[in-house]
Amino acid sequence: MSITVIFTGFMVMLLLMFLSMPVAVSILTVGGVGGYMAYGMPLVETMGGVVWGTLNNPVMTAIPLFMLLGELLLRGGIADRMFETLAVWLGRLPGGLLHTNIGTCALFSATSGSSVATAATVGTIALPALGERDYPVRPALGTLAAGGTLGILIPPSVNLLVYGSLANVSVGQLFIAGILPGVLLTLLFSAYVAFSYPDAGRNSAAPEVSKEEKRRLLRHLVPPAVIFGIVMGSIYGGLATPTESAALGVIAAFYFVWKGGRLSWDLLENCFIQSARTSGMVILVIVCALLLNVTLSMTGGTQAVTRWVTGLGLSQTTLLLLLVVFYVILGMFMDAMSMLVLTVPIAVPMVTALGVDPVWFGVYLIIVVEMAQITPPLGFNLFVIQNLTGRSIFEITRMIVPYFLILVLAVILLTAFPGIATWLVEQTL
Repeated sequence: MSITVIFTGFMVMLLLMFLSMPVAVSILTVGGVGGYMAYGMPLVETMGGVVWGTLNNPVMTAIPLFMLLGELLLRGGIADRMFETLAVWLGRLPGGLLHTNIGTCALFSATSGSSVATAATVGTIALPALGERDYPVRPALGTLAAGGTLGILIPPSVNLLVYGSLANVSVGQLFIAGILPGVLLTLLFSAYVAFSYPDAGRNSAAPEVSKEEKRRLLRHLVPPAVIFGIVMGSIYGGLATPTESAALGVIAAFYFVWKGGRLSWDLLENCFIQSARTSGMVILVIVCALLLNVTLSMTGGTQAVTRWVTGLGLSQTTLLLLLVVFYVILGMFMDAMSMLVLTVPIAVPMVTALGVDPVWFGVYLIIVVEMAQITPPLGFNLFVIQNLTGRSIFEITRMIVPYFLILVLAVILLTAFPGIATWLVEQTL
């Protein structure tokens, strides 16, 4: 298969998506038609086995479990109490509650794994609190949109899980590799807030809280800390697979929701229905992407791309830089999940052919996709914040530019010091 044919197929997929065809259908159309044109019905008939093998993979079970975990935290009131506690402890720092936005996003990310859910959840909680205390709204727009991007990097991340499934890379290693970069980004975001908005909230009407009350509120941080510790501790210690750790996290979340007096049949119904809807969408897209992989593998498409890239004589750094530009442009028109399932089957063989570690590249790619999540005109987090505030997309975009540059800095640091992502993984080997 020639590069021209592969490029044409990719452009056809994009065109179908721009025509409002669902992502899964667009991928399946190109993969199925391409396979039929190359080998006829025998190749198409083998795709049934691929579907069964994919759905029978234990890793796929982790997706609905992590989705359910995020729903329980959101609807069980745990996220609200997290924000309340962090507001008390971080509110006196330069930047005030703007740090609370970022800190809550980081903690919620450590238990939910979704960028949009993180931005929407924290935004819903934070904006009324900021309004009550006379905080300027514009700086908050940037912290919420950027803080939401942490949802797809800080483990457990559904996007890292999808990358691992498509690239045939250990999901446990990816989760561990995402910890330090996630902490680094959180600190960089907070440092920018402290430097740029030192007087934010200085005149707010926040009530004084005694030290005893502050210590008492710390108990609200126990649930997310315990859940994160159970999920990542079981993976890091080799005690459980990602799927088993997700199940343990859900059990812990059920306990904390029950302990908080919020467990009810209505809550369970809402959590299960929303989790099933989101999981069904994600798994359907993954299955269709793997069917496309069958066509690419059988027709030699992946090998053709690898040979083409190798023949260009590009260095690792040059190729990675070109991929950043490519993904940022692609992110102007597509969501994170669509970008991953469309490009990972081709991008991973390209970079590994030049000696790039696929685990490191997974973290690198997720940070680049984070940049795309806040890139106009279709950065999903921008629309989430717009729906919550009613502000124009242009105003939100202006406030997000510094955080976009911070993500660029994180990409540079990760490239210069790959140990940021790989050091913890190496400790587990």
